[in-house]
Amino acid sequence: MESFSSLLTRVRACTICAENLAEGPRPVLQLHPNARILIAGQAPGRKVHQSGVPFDDASGNRLREWLGVTREEFYDPEKIAILPMGFCFPGSGKSGDLPPRSECADAWREQLLEQLCNVEVTVVLGQYAQAYHFGKAASSVTALVKSWRTYWPQMVPLPHPSPRNNRWLRQNPWFEVEVLPALQKRVSEVLS
Repeated sequence: MESFSSLLTRVRACTICAENLAEGPRPVLQLHPNARILIAGQAPGRKVHQSGVPFDDASGNRLREWLGVTREEFYDPEKIAILPMGFCFPGSGKSGDLPPRSECADAWREQLLEQLCNVEVTVVLGQYAQAYHFGKAASSVTALVKSWRTYWPQMVPLPHPSPRNNRWLRQNPWFEVEVLPALQKRVSEVLS
């Protein structure tokens, strides 16, 4: 098996879909074999593409709040791995960012996941990551998140923390009442 550092170097230099990215490739992820929590996300947004720091935006602020972690804890790769479905900003569409490019998951995801042997909980954000991790059970984000106890405590499906989902959060108040306290307790236990 290829060493972790060698694999990560190759991923960070990836240009597989460069011709399809208006702003060019800039893989953004955070990994270390010691990580105990995995954030399985979708793809970096424009702001994250520019900074090169995962979840360095309003979505990240909300996600850290949902998890009950500090920025320092969140950005410690030996605690939390961040592995999106697409590593580069896919561009903008009519109603937000385009879906993650599939080339990343096809080329890298299994190899990277094999390196994460200490993960105790995987937080799966949004429809694209949920389709990969939950298969047919992910036909609806709302239905999957409502069934969170089915996958507990190893997997936790969540809506994407984007401000674009404020309406979803208002329509599903049970999420903040039931899911988030349990998630924060689990994260605290895993990181202790």
